[in-house]
Amino acid sequence: MRQLFPVTDMTASKTQVTAVGGVDGGDREWSLDELADAYAYPEDAEVWLRANMVSSLDGAGQHEGRSQPLSSDTDMRIFGTLRALADVVVVGAETVRLEGYRPARAREVFAERRAAAGQGPAPAIAIVTASLDLDLSLPLFTSPLVPTLVLTGAGAPAERIAATRDAGVEVLLAGDGAAVDPARAVALLAERGLRRQLTEGGPRLLGQFTAAGVLDELCLTLSPTMTAGEAQRIAHGPSLALPTRFGLASLLEQDGFLFSRYRRI
Repeated sequence: MRQLFPVTDMTASKTQVTAVGGVDGGDREWSLDELADAYAYPEDAEVWLRANMVSSLDGAGQHEGRSQPLSSDTDMRIFGTLRALADVVVVGAETVRLEGYRPARAREVFAERRAAAGQGPAPAIAIVTASLDLDLSLPLFTSPLVPTLVLTGAGAPAERIAATRDAGVEVLLAGDGAAVDPARAVALLAERGLRRQLTEGGPRLLGQFTAAGVLDELCLTLSPTMTAGEAQRIAHGPSLALPTRFGLASLLEQDGFLFSRYRRI
């Protein structure tokens, strides 16, 4: 893996050593510790919501309903690292169904880092849903290492809220209607100490976070693939009156994949 941005004195010196002495110059597989350092959350942020998404060259956020065909081994290592740094993974119910979500697992390589940050063994999964159309028999609900949360609105079907709670799943009301208010969801999770937040989509949920102005950072993998077809982009929903501007924070490359990190300006 190569760091393309920011370019530092250390980056330049590595390149020079490569030309003279054959050192790898950074074009190698980074360790998980190096990835964790590169993607660390800001220490001074009271709450920080980042998204992790992948896109094809022609703008598709998925292929045949799933993101995996656009991914790579390095992309999945970054995916795992971002999860290991988060307090909570926020995801839409449709993505849970399509991607076959399972509980987040504890990883020994990140255990010391999480303990030092005051975190539990793994991030919680928080599912955003208006309908509560969930299969409560899945391991995500029956055997998570960290209890799964469900975010919905106060106007969601009362019988489904009750059934979800009866199944032992904690339901948080983050909206006055059936739908979840994105800003209230972020604030509600932060109040519970879950301030390092990560969303993995899907496109509709990312569109809602973007429209609400609560997305702080986008980690975007640009996959060197073309899909054509009519797949959604990484964010879907009503257009904003004015586009939200983000600034490039870092850019990595491996095997033609670009791993970018943008922060809201």
